[in-house]
Amino acid sequence: MKENKENKKSKMIYVISVLLVLLAMVGMLYLGKNNQEKKELAYTELIKNINDGQIEKIKMTTGSASITVTYKTLDGQEGTEENEKDRQKKVIVPSIQAFIELVQTKVDEGKLEVELIQESTNQFLKIAETLFSLLPTILLIALMLMIFKMQGLGGDKDKVYGGESNKKTDVRFKDIAGLDEEKGELIEIVDFLKKPQAYLDMGAKIPRGILLYGKPGTGKTLIAKAIAGEAGVPFISMSGSEFIEMFAGLGASRVRKLFDKAKKMSPAIIFIDEIDAIGARRTSSSGAETENNQTLNQLLVEMDGFETEETVIVLAATNRPEMLDKALLRPGRFDRQITIPTPDLNGREAILKLHSKNKKFADDVDFHSIAGDTAGFTGAELANILNEAAIIATRENHNAITNDDVENAVKKVTVGLEKTNRVISDKDKKLTAYHEAGHAVVSKFLETQTDVKEVSIIPRGAAGGYTMYKTNEDKFYISKTELLEKMVSLMGGRAAEKIALNEISTGASNDIEVATGIAKDMLTIYGMDDKLGPISLKVDDPYELQIFGEKVIDEVGNQIQILIENAYVTAQRILRDNMDILDKVANVLLEKEKISSEEFESFF
Repeated sequence: MKENKENKKSKMIYVISVLLVLLAMVGMLYLGKNNQEKKELAYTELIKNINDGQIEKIKMTTGSASITVTYKTLDGQEGTEENEKDRQKKVIVPSIQAFIELVQTKVDEGKLEVELIQESTNQFLKIAETLFSLLPTILLIALMLMIFKMQGLGGDKDKVYGGESNKKTDVRFKDIAGLDEEKGELIEIVDFLKKPQAYLDMGAKIPRGILLYGKPGTGKTLIAKAIAGEAGVPFISMSGSEFIEMFAGLGASRVRKLFDKAKKMSPAIIFIDEIDAIGARRTSSSGAETENNQTLNQLLVEMDGFETEETVIVLAATNRPEMLDKALLRPGRFDRQITIPTPDLNGREAILKLHSKNKKFADDVDFHSIAGDTAGFTGAELANILNEAAIIATRENHNAITNDDVENAVKKVTVGLEKTNRVISDKDKKLTAYHEAGHAVVSKFLETQTDVKEVSIIPRGAAGGYTMYKTNEDKFYISKTELLEKMVSLMGGRAAEKIALNEISTGASNDIEVATGIAKDMLTIYGMDDKLGPISLKVDDPYELQIFGEKVIDEVGNQIQILIENAYVTAQRILRDNMDILDKVANVLLEKEKISSEEFESFF
């Protein structure tokens, strides 16, 4: 980072220095000419003025095609040195010899004065004049060089680890937790890089390319570095966006250079992060799309062009595999496509323990319990939670990170920063209390919904309050009943406002948005509607919906409205049947602002 700042600083000093030199040369040129700005006159106009007797004096410089003429003063005015400059004009003469012969008669008659000046011996002034005439060209070349430098043509953008490079990758498979099956899949790649001949003698062909895809933060880049670290081979890393250039053909050129470098360092690993930046499906468009197509075509050619003795493996990572061109995914290019999923319960516990090694934790911290409450979290998110917990513990002057610190970190990451100093009116406070109590009470009477963990009316992030639920299991499939009851739970806040206060507010906007999304997915993706049947209306282009007809589209809208309305009615029915509990929960929230899971269960 420090080196990059120093490079930027030196480049800035270089540019400023060049500009100052150019400005100084221009200034000296004008000083050398005594700051005289002379108006130019056409040669034909000069001849006419000489014949009319309007010219008083002509100054000619030897070796120059330029002359200076001085017009006569107006009648009744005396010519002085001060106004002589105002009467001067500059003329470019096509032929000095012909011009002298033309004005010789006027000179002999005494009607015209010609002054001959020896050519200036000031070499610096001559050089400055020459450079000044070339100034536009110099500036254009300097601008082009700066643009090419910005485009990275002055050096490679890829980063090399291992081999002859001073940079080393210290990441090993032991530094990765929660991905045991995925690591096992890649061990044979490491084995091939260490002893390729054994595989070749057996007639086996190692995969040319391996595509790692999954949510951001699941560890795709980390796995790629671990493969290079375990194999002990050069690891050339580059981001997909770094191939994209302003000038046509430069992206393809960079691809060629990258693969040429890898072949020379063979055996080696090429790692392209966010490959969807250059590997997206090709189009027939022009402009920037054409440049992207050329870069992708070159990548396809290079991945096909490996020779047998070249042990080069291409690793790539993306969050959006559906965006990639099909030619890139065929066997012979990216032979293996490995999903890097979010970790399960055991995986999350292993990741938490891995990231806890350099931190001080109190004895009450239970990583298994934390893992159970963080279903769906990625490795990066879990590492962030522990880091936030360490920051909170330091701020609170704790000797070690406590369980409460971790709990607060989870809330900070998932819900937002707690805003205890925000001034809230009694009316808004009461509205929030009944809204959150409505969510909690309705959820309690729905079998598929998880238990309430905490209810609070203290604002966090953009939320005025929140209801947290226990996430004690990893779910890969969700039933129709669970989705329907999830919508009922979401509508509990709005229903409580309506029943208890005979009022509705904007606080339920996000609940309504999420519920509508669930209803839409049930109908258009999961095929969970009896009337529409098991069809998928998920299309890449809205124009494709026309094949279903307007009747189907209208029916989808009607069914979404029915599902939301039914959920709202069900939530109101549950709350009316348990109005005493709703009032108790809301009143305790107004008094204490927070209710734990144990306190909430005591109401039942």
